[in-house]
Amino acid sequence: MSRKIRNILFIMFDQLRWDYLSCAGHKTLHTPHIDRLASKGVRFSRAYVQSPICGSSRMSFYTGRYVHSHGAQRNNFPLKVGEMTLGDHLRASGMDAFLVGKTHMEADAKGLERLGIAPDSIIGARLSECGFDVFVRDDGLWAEGPDGFYDDRRSPYNEYLKSKGYPGENPWADHANASITDDGMLASGWLTQFAQQPANIREEDSETPWLTTQCIDFLQTPGRDDRPWLCHLSYIKPHWPYIVPAPYAGMYGPDDIQDVIRDESEKRDPHPVYDAYMQTLVSTSYSREGVRDNVIPAYMALIKQCDDQMGRLFAHLEETGRMDDTLIVLTSDHGDYLGDHWLGEKNFFHEQAVKIPLIVYDPRPEADATRGTVCDALVEAIDLAPTFLEAIGAEVPSHILEGRSLMPFLHGREPEQWRDWVICEFDYSTTPMATKLGLAHRDARAFMIFDGRWKMIHFEGGFEPMLFDLETDPEEFRDRRADPECAAEIERLYEALGQWARRLSQRTAISDAEVDKLTGKSQRRGVLLGLYDGAELPEEMTVKLRARPVPDFRERTG
Repeated sequence: MSRKIRNILFIMFDQLRWDYLSCAGHKTLHTPHIDRLASKGVRFSRAYVQSPICGSSRMSFYTGRYVHSHGAQRNNFPLKVGEMTLGDHLRASGMDAFLVGKTHMEADAKGLERLGIAPDSIIGARLSECGFDVFVRDDGLWAEGPDGFYDDRRSPYNEYLKSKGYPGENPWADHANASITDDGMLASGWLTQFAQQPANIREEDSETPWLTTQCIDFLQTPGRDDRPWLCHLSYIKPHWPYIVPAPYAGMYGPDDIQDVIRDESEKRDPHPVYDAYMQTLVSTSYSREGVRDNVIPAYMALIKQCDDQMGRLFAHLEETGRMDDTLIVLTSDHGDYLGDHWLGEKNFFHEQAVKIPLIVYDPRPEADATRGTVCDALVEAIDLAPTFLEAIGAEVPSHILEGRSLMPFLHGREPEQWRDWVICEFDYSTTPMATKLGLAHRDARAFMIFDGRWKMIHFEGGFEPMLFDLETDPEEFRDRRADPECAAEIERLYEALGQWARRLSQRTAISDAEVDKLTGKSQRRGVLLGLYDGAELPEEMTVKLRARPVPDFRERTG
C-alpha cells in the first residue's frame, strides 16, 4: 500500500494553451522549470476541460463534477450552495484547503440567505469561496467601464500596488496592464497595438511574481505544517490583457510565432454557430494585419515569466524539503485561440480551447517508474478531485465525484475500464451570438464528445452537429457533418452522448454502499408485501406475524 501524500500544491494558470510549453513541442518558447516538473512526473497529453470558459471550467475542477451536474454554466453563474467541493472532501479526511489567487467563483447568495447562513461565518465564507479558506483571493480582472467595475470586490493586488506607491484607484489597469507612451500618456493593455510595449510597472510588482510571493508567504506561515494542506495557487496570467513588463517585453518577436492554424475552407459554408463566433470583434481582430504579431509575442513572454516564477517556487519547495511529501499538479483552466480557426479567446471546441496542459508530480517511490513519461489516455479536469483524495488515502465518494483517479497512470498500473470519451459543455446564452442566432437562453448550449479520434459537437436549438476526424484531419479544418460516410459515426456518438446524459449524477446524498445496506431492509423491518400464509419466506422473517393469543377488542353486536 502506498504511503499517503502529506500536502498538495494545485497550480493553475489562466488561459495557458497546452502547446505553449517546450515539453509539449513549442519550438521557440522554452519553459525549463515546467519541463523539469514534467521530467519528475507524468505529462498527460490528452487532458480536456469540462467547459471552455473560466468560471464553468473551474467549478468542474473544484467539484469533480460535469457542468451538467453543478449548474454553474457561465462566468458569474452561481455555484449552487449544496454542491460539495474539494475543500469539503479534503477536510473530512483531515486536510485543509487554501486559496492563493483566482477562482472566478460566484457565490449563491440567495441560497445562503434561504438557509440562514451568514456569508461572513466560517461555513458561509467557504460556501462563497469554492470550499477554500482564503489566504488571498484576486480574480485579476479589474476592468472599469461606463457602468463601473467588472468586479465589485476589493482587489488585494490593487491594494498592494497602492502600498508600493503606484497612484490612482485602479493601478491594475493603469500600470500592471498598461504601458506609457513617449510623451507620458497611458497606453492601455486592452489595445493590442500596445502589446509589445513594456508594462508600466516594476517586474517584481507585476501579477505573477506577486502571487508567487503570496504562495511562499503562505508556506512560511508559522504552524503551516501542523496539519496537511492543499494550496490552490491560481495564477491570473497569461490571460489577457496581453502586456508584460521588462525584461520580458520584447523577448519574442514575429519570427518566434508558430504558424497560424486556419484554412480558408473553414469559411465556406460554416456551421451557423461557428460562423457567429468567427464574426465577433475578438475573432475578426486576429485577422487584422499585425495583431497576431503583437499579441502572441506578449502571450509567450507572459508564459516565460510564469515559468521563471515556477523556478523560484520549486527552489523554495526543495530548500524546505517539501518536494519530498507534496503532490504537485500544474494545469490550466482552458486554452486560447490566438487567431487559430479564425477565432480569438476560447469559448468553442477546437483543441486550442478545450485541451489543456496537465502535469502531475507524485514524490512517492511508487511513482518512480513513470517519471518523465507521457500518458495519452483521455483525461478530464474532473479527474483531479478523486486523484487528490486517493493520494491522501481517503475514500473516493464516487456517487458525488464524476471523475476518476489518475493514480493508476502515476504508479504504472493499468486502470480498469478507462473512459472511452470526454465531454465538454458550453452555455453561450448571454452572448451576442445567441441574440444574432435568435436563440432562447435554454437553446444556446452546446456539448462536445470526443473519443480520441472523432469529435462531435451537438448544438441545442435545432442545429446540425459538427464532426471532425482528428486522425485524418488533426487541424480540424474539415467539418464532416454532411458526409454520408460519417453518418454512422454521428449516430454512434449521439448514442454515447445520450448514455452520458442518462448517467446517475444527482443522487449525491447517499453512497452506493449505503444503498447496498438498504437493499432488503424493509422486509427485515416488517414490511412484507404479497404474502398469503407466510410460508413464502424463512421463519425468521415472519416471527412477528405468527399466531398467538391476543385480546379481542372488536365491537360485539346482539
